[in-house]
Amino acid sequence: MEALFAILVGIFFAAALYLMMSKHIIRVLLGVVLLGNAVNLLLFTAGRLTAEVPPIIPAGSDTLAMDAANPLPQALILTAIVISFSFFCFLLVLTYRAYQDLGTDDTDDMRVAEPKDEPMPPMGY
Repeated sequence: MEALFAILVGIFFAAALYLMMSKHIIRVLLGVVLLGNAVNLLLFTAGRLTAEVPPIIPAGSDTLAMDAANPLPQALILTAIVISFSFFCFLLVLTYRAYQDLGTDDTDDMRVAEPKDEPMPPMGY
């Protein structure tokens, strides 16, 4: 089961990197979201996948059973989901505003600081 999740994590990372290398901002945004999901799945897989023993300390015991799933990655994933969703919302608004101001989502056309038709600055004095 963990090998299947490891392959799925690899596919998520590969797809995220492919999308993030695009020239279009929306694809980059989807790549960032997919990368966050890949990291969450990686953390979840690292915390042992067991359905038999929940990560609950039984009554009369001070520690977790040895064959139980690790609850720390699960708590980290819950926190990461909230952070990644807020980051996605911020990037979505930033992308929308850039599209409103510039009229394009192509990163080559968004080069306001370096226009193509401007003459080169002096190379020496």
